[in-house]
Amino acid sequence: MTVSKSLLEEMRALLGDRVSQSQAVREQHGAGEGLRESMPPALVAFPQSTQEVAAIVQLCMAHRTPIIPFGAGTSLEGQVQAPEGGVSIDVSRMDAILAINAEDFDCHIQAGVRREALNLHLRDLGLFFPLDPGANATLGGMAATRASGTNAVRYGTMRDVTLGLTVVTPTGKVIRTGGRARKSSTGYDLTRLYVGSEGTLGVITELRLRLFAAPEAITAAIVQFPDLGDAVGAVVTMMQQGLGLARIELLDRVQMGACIKHSDLKGMAAQDTLF
Repeated sequence: MTVSKSLLEEMRALLGDRVSQSQAVREQHGAGEGLRESMPPALVAFPQSTQEVAAIVQLCMAHRTPIIPFGAGTSLEGQVQAPEGGVSIDVSRMDAILAINAEDFDCHIQAGVRREALNLHLRDLGLFFPLDPGANATLGGMAATRASGTNAVRYGTMRDVTLGLTVVTPTGKVIRTGGRARKSSTGYDLTRLYVGSEGTLGVITELRLRLFAAPEAITAAIVQFPDLGDAVGAVVTMMQQGLGLARIELLDRVQMGACIKHSDLKGMAAQDTLF
């Protein structure tokens, strides 16, 4: 699906050179890291504020053109593919850290802030953001896909650490969900509705996230087990004992073989089951 000439002109009037029809840019926005087939959009827009995202959505609604939110393109499930063409809204330039409330262990950021950039900013405050999906993803994309990672055993998923969102709805209306208060019984829990919606219910433009105290020390161990049942049983027992486990990863023979091949450890035989 191609965009109309009038929509293209209105988008350029709104964003200037932050609108691209380049084949290379479109191909880049047509696939994540999971699916090889690229389904590029007809147009890629690079907003820098919530107001610009709202204006883009309103234009696309008026011209009945599909929109696809895009963060860093690190997702694996194909959410960024554009089978019907339309406009890809790339929020990667919305990368401002708006507020850090160290005393309250929370922050307010734009959706294009990347996980590693946030932790670098927090480094000298004794705080960190614990979720690690294995890629330097944008926090907005992590919320949209309800990202987790191996730290989820202690810190939960994006559902658990997201306090509130700023979202542009499909009609171009800006809404704010949740808040900094840990306890609230007011109305519907719209934050949890948008976390994991994968861009189908709106475009996430800002987030309010929980932060955590950085641990003073970290201990890592690799343990071998004869079978999967024993490995799972050991983890259950440790959690029942109240041990402070932060990250657990299970590696079977296939996964170990892939790690060994990737690290070029040709002399090391693949192990059976580890965590």
